[in-house]
Amino acid sequence: MSTDLNLAPNMDRPDDVYADLLAAHEGLNKAESDALNARLILILMNHIGRREVLAQALAAARAPVGD
Repeated sequence: MSTDLNLAPNMDRPDDVYADLLAAHEGLNKAESDALNARLILILMNHIGRREVLAQALAAARAPVGD
């Protein structure tokens, strides 16, 4: 199992995935939307499971846009 974060495009039909994400937030207030995002992040972190990869993802998310 790889311990390298894949930042290359890797989604099947990314526009549809983004539309699904927006649809999941439809009708939610800010607090509910924030809670959905938090649960989704934790679910996906659990799916990844490898602390080394998660550390790379956290660092990439904190980096200024364009880095």
